Amino acid sequence: MASNDDSQGGAVLETIKTVVYALLIAGVFRTLFFQPFWIPSGSMKETLLIGDFLFVNKMAYGYSYASCPSIRIGLIGLDLDAKTLCGFLDRDNGRVFGREPERGDVVVFRHPVTGRDFIKRLIGMPGDTVQVIDSVVYINGEALPRVPDGNFTEIKAPQGPQEAMPRCANAPVGQGGNCEKPREIETMPNGGPSYAVLNIRNERGDNTRVFTVPDGQYFFMGDNRDNSTDSRVPQIAGGVGFVPYENLVGRADRIMFSSAGRSMLYVWTWRGDRFFKRIE
Repeated sequence: MASNDDSQGGAVLETIKTVVYALLIAGVFRTLFFQPFWIPSGSMKETLLIGDFLFVNKMAYGYSYASCPSIRIGLIGLDLDAKTLCGFLDRDNGRVFGREPERGDVVVFRHPVTGRDFIKRLIGMPGDTVQVIDSVVYINGEALPRVPDGNFTEIKAPQGPQEAMPRCANAPVGQGGNCEKPREIETMPNGGPSYAVLNIRNERGDNTRVFTVPDGQYFFMGDNRDNSTDSRVPQIAGGVGFVPYENLVGRADRIMFSSAGRSMLYVWTWRGDRFFKRIE
């Protein structure tokens, strides 16, 4: 007859096996299909708000080392980079089952230097020239059409876990007041998507040199143009610069839900108009 100790030991072992299997399945699902992403900053307003929760479609562009998640747990000193876990997929800026993104896609990618995940809009394809003049984007010498569309208005208050305060074109604005930014609808060429872009005032990023996008790399910008660290600033100056093809993680297609509070667990702060919202 089995003892109680044997029964308890078997139950513990089965629990451990169940947890390990669940983690393995979750890891495979996250690596191959969809990666959860929580929007931490306002660089893509109003397309994406701080607190939006979405899944990144990893099947859209095929797979590279960047498809693997980095595992960082500071509490126990664990720091495994995606390249360490999936170095076998490092194919000299290539991808397995690779497909090229489309201009105007909202893409999650790994920063070429820091390895941190960024989310921005794809503006320039390999071989394109890109320049910004008085906040208007020119691709291959042609200005992207922009139509004024009123103001984007939000409350001047701390946002998200970082408690970031929004910048306002109508500053100074006291906390709790209406913070406004001029909104324009920008349209990609050749039947590409239209989307809202925000500007606060004429700043350094609103006038740039001509960038020529190298082969196998891409040029990204945030929709909140005066509040975005992106390809307009080179990596040596703390920006993003050009992003290699292999650094693409996937395409952001749909917001699952959105929290206006400090945590996604604060269900009473969820935004009722952003459930399953398509990302344009």
